[in-house]
Amino acid sequence: MRAIIFSWEYPPRIVGQLAEYVTKLAAQLVKNKVETYIVTYHDFLTGLSQEPNGVKTYRVTNPVRTHIGVLTWVLTLNQEVERAAANIYYQVNEQIDLIDVYDWHFIPAAVTLKNALDIPFIFSVESLEEHRAPNADSPYNNAIKGIEGLGFREADKISVKSRWMLKEIVEIHKVPKTKTIVVSQKTSGWVKKVLKTYRATAGGVGNK
Repeated sequence: MRAIIFSWEYPPRIVGQLAEYVTKLAAQLVKNKVETYIVTYHDFLTGLSQEPNGVKTYRVTNPVRTHIGVLTWVLTLNQEVERAAANIYYQVNEQIDLIDVYDWHFIPAAVTLKNALDIPFIFSVESLEEHRAPNADSPYNNAIKGIEGLGFREADKISVKSRWMLKEIVEIHKVPKTKTIVVSQKTSGWVKKVLKTYRATAGGVGNK
């Protein structure tokens, strides 16, 4: 199996806990014979490199330097994420089984790649705009909520880290439970759950 993970943070760029989580996940995937690529952001480190543990990392930077907020930063960065993933896709003879997207930031790129190249994707949810900005109803907040909604509609599978978050996405975004899985690193067998989800997703529209 060959998978691409999208994450807006990854070492050496660490913003929160996501970087550590993705690092552990990628290492475990490689141990289980999943050829793993990570597409992520960095200010100046760019291009494809291989980590000592076998994970392949493709870092991109934003071609647009001035932004009025995270939303414009994300939307302009997505084109570089798409380009990096497409480069990987063609370098491996179009044999990408799935994309795993961590949080909302790179959902637009994942949706484009699904529809253009027939690559299925998992939306792995870290948080929701409804929780980050409770009761906010500005065009800015609604745009982010709209991107999250797009991810929930277009994703082949949705992964959350707790039953509480599962309840929230079902109530807020009307996500069908049959499309979701709860995976927590704090439980034993979490890697097997991820692998099972990957196999189920790879058996969908993007299976080559």
